[in-house]
Amino acid sequence: MFDTLTNRLAGVLKTLRGEARLTESNIQDAMREVRMALLEADVALPVVRDFIGRVREKALGQDVLTSLTPGQAVVGVVYRELVELMGGSEGASALNFSVQPPAIILMAGLQGSGKTTSSGKLARLLKEQMRKKVLLASADVYRPAAIEQLRLLAQQVGADFYEAADSKDPLTIARGALGFAKTHFHDVLIVDTAGRLTIDQAMMDEIRALHAALNPIETLFVVDSMQGQDAINTAKAFSEALPLTGVILTKLDGDARGGAALSVRQITGKPIKFAGVGEKLNGIEAFHPDRMASRILGMGDVLSLVEEAHRTVDRDEAEKFAKKVKSGKGFDLEDFKSQIGQMRKMGGMSSLMDKLPAQFAQAAQGAQMDESAVRRLEGIINSMTPQERAKPELIKASRKRRIATGAGVTVQEVNRLLNQFEQAQKLMKMMAKGGMAKMMRNMRGMLPGMR
Repeated sequence: MFDTLTNRLAGVLKTLRGEARLTESNIQDAMREVRMALLEADVALPVVRDFIGRVREKALGQDVLTSLTPGQAVVGVVYRELVELMGGSEGASALNFSVQPPAIILMAGLQGSGKTTSSGKLARLLKEQMRKKVLLASADVYRPAAIEQLRLLAQQVGADFYEAADSKDPLTIARGALGFAKTHFHDVLIVDTAGRLTIDQAMMDEIRALHAALNPIETLFVVDSMQGQDAINTAKAFSEALPLTGVILTKLDGDARGGAALSVRQITGKPIKFAGVGEKLNGIEAFHPDRMASRILGMGDVLSLVEEAHRTVDRDEAEKFAKKVKSGKGFDLEDFKSQIGQMRKMGGMSSLMDKLPAQFAQAAQGAQMDESAVRRLEGIINSMTPQERAKPELIKASRKRRIATGAGVTVQEVNRLLNQFEQAQKLMKMMAKGGMAKMMRNMRGMLPGMR
């Protein structure tokens, strides 16, 4: 999402690289470019003015240490102010469960913002990571199939769903769901509400009535990151109508310019608690302002990458693979297939690249593949015999033709897979010889506070 903003900010910092020291003149020029970059990213004008004012003030008072260039000094200021803009350095804001069960979470937002899908994703996260017994209920009686959509999501994530019989009254449904949650000892009740294409009085009156009836511990405003300036107006209206406790940003992996992510926290005054980062039901993650600031400045988000690996990677398989690499034993096509599978669990190549520092992501851009390409790779490997997977050097012309026919692909695609395998094999050899330590040493100084 932030590619354009990241590239523009990188250009600004390059112009300062040749300066010997920070002066009012070169800071003024740099801030003009940062301002344009933020406006192009669709950040709200009042937010831009406030942000630029704080950065300019702190950059002018910044002591440039002998170990820093002016560009690095300004990066430090911009990074700290981005963190502050998106919620401060305390880290992710957790959901509040300090209430007698069930803890009620009310989802609010416009139609199409992703409320229903986010409700399902949140239920999955609470069930799998926090071991909560979750009940989902839909108070959206207007949108066709909204209730059925939430019922199917509940089945997919293994959560319970409240069946409201034939009731068409949102308040009756909400009260019924609350009673059901109490009698069936649910830890959390998530209530999905109706939205409209635009803000109107009827919608606001209804959601205020639902809030009064349920008294939720969490009222989460769900906003589409791709809405741009409209997201800011919507956020303001909802924050005035409801005592919001947090924000969920959806479609953060899209191709929008990212202005909503940088504006909604300041407009609502409430923390961004979660970010939607994919269409799959595991595509939601806690929002960390410091990590997002690192990604915007092209420094990656290695911590989130590590956390995702801990959640999704088969540890026994990973340890077995690590021992094999360390021992210097051959990395074969069966290992390659296994690593492709692990990568898919972590959201695919594009998700991994998004969290890597810019210089590593750019170096690996040629390796990016969509989901269908990954499935084709697995299909090609599945068409090989166990002997061919263990000894890829056996795969000559006639075998390639047989494998291509079995996988339903061209011989060129088989050749492409073997070339990709050779590159991965070289990387494994480098890691076995301590190349990963060298890579990490090269990253020192890229992330704030890293030594």
